[in-house]
Amino acid sequence: MTVTELPLRMGPTDRLRVLVVSESFLPQINGVTNSVRRVLEHLAAEGHEAELVAPTGPATYAGFPVTRARGASLWFYRDFRIGLETRRRLRSVMHRFRPDVVHIASPATLGYQAARVAADLGIPTVAIYQTDLVGFAQRYEQKYGLSGGARAMAALTRKVHLQVDRTLAPSTASLTQLDQLGVPRTVLWPRGVDVEGFHPSRIDRELRRRIAPDGRLIVGYVGRLAAEKELPLLAHLAHDDRYALVIVGGGPEEQRLRGLLPGAHFLGVLHGEELGAAYASLDVFVHTGRHETFCQAAQEALASGVPVVAPRSGGPVDIVSDGVTGLLYRPGDGEDLRRSVDYLAEDPVLRRTMGRSARVAVQGRSWHAINRRLVEHYREVIDDRLGRFRLSA
Repeated sequence: MTVTELPLRMGPTDRLRVLVVSESFLPQINGVTNSVRRVLEHLAAEGHEAELVAPTGPATYAGFPVTRARGASLWFYRDFRIGLETRRRLRSVMHRFRPDVVHIASPATLGYQAARVAADLGIPTVAIYQTDLVGFAQRYEQKYGLSGGARAMAALTRKVHLQVDRTLAPSTASLTQLDQLGVPRTVLWPRGVDVEGFHPSRIDRELRRRIAPDGRLIVGYVGRLAAEKELPLLAHLAHDDRYALVIVGGGPEEQRLRGLLPGAHFLGVLHGEELGAAYASLDVFVHTGRHETFCQAAQEALASGVPVVAPRSGGPVDIVSDGVTGLLYRPGDGEDLRRSVDYLAEDPVLRRTMGRSARVAVQGRSWHAINRRLVEHYREVIDDRLGRFRLSA
C-alpha cells in the first residue's frame, strides 16, 4: 500500500508535495539548517507544498508547518538535539500529508526512521549527504578516548543511504567517501550561496578599525566552535603580532578556545547583514576542519571577495582553486596553515587578485539555481518510481 496515488504523468510545472525531514533546524545555526531553510523558501516561492519534520523549530517556516519530532540532546553538545522519532508517528505524518517525495536532510537517527517508513509506503526519497558522521566520530573518539564510534557511524550511514532512491552529495570527496562505504545511486549536488548577502561591498570599516586599529591583517574563521573543526590549529596564528584573529560562531568549545586564543576577537553568532559585514571585513578567511562535506563558510567567504586558506581535504578541494581563489594546506598541519597565511600576508596584490577571482568563482551558484536542480531530482525519482510501478502492474 502506498500513501500517494502516483500520477499518470507529472509535467515540469506540476506542484509537488514535499515532506522534508531534517536532523537539525532552528534555532541551531549550521550548514544543515541553512540549506533546509533555503529549500523551504524555494519551494514556497515556486508554489509547491511542503512540511518539515525536525527536532526543533518554530511552528511554521516559509508558510509551511513544522512538526516537532521527539529528540534528545547530545551529552557532549547540549545545544544540538538529535531526532528520536518513532516510525509509527512518522507513518502517521506521511499518511496525513501524502507527499510525492520525502527529502531527508543530513540523515542520521531521524533520517533512518523516515527512510524506512517511506520505503515501506512506496514513497520516493532523496537524501542529502551533508554531515561526515564518520569523520566527526573519529574526532570525538580521539578527544574522549572512546572506541567504536566511527564504525557505528559508517554502518549507520550505509544503512540509511541504502534505503533511499537517490543520495545527493555536495562534493567529489563526498562522492568518493560514499562509494567506499558501498552507497549506490549518488549524484553531485553542491550548495548555493547568497551572492547578494555575501558581497565585497558589505565591508564594515568601523569594525576593521575596532579589531585592528594598528592596521594588522585580519584573519578570521566563521562556523561552529566544536571539536571536529580542529580550531586549536589557529594557535599557530594567535601569537603572531602581524595578525588580528577573529572568531565568529558559537559551540561547546568556545570557553576552551577563549583560553587557548586569548588575543582573538570572539564576535559570537552573527546573522544577516552583520554576518555579511564580518566576512567582507576579513583580509583572509581560514578554515581548519578536515571533515567538511562541502564547507559553506568557505563559499560565503569567496562570495565576499576574501581569499580562503583551507585544508586540502573534503569539500574545500572543490570550492577553493589552489593558487587562484585561495590556498590549500596539509590537513591538520598548523605550521603549513601558518605558512599559507604568511604567503598571503606578504603580498597584498596577490590577496586583492585572489579576492576578485573568488567573487567571480561563485557567480552562477545562487540558491535559486541550485534548488531548481533539486526539484529536478525530485521529479526524476518520482518518474523512476512510476516507471517501476507500471512495469510491475
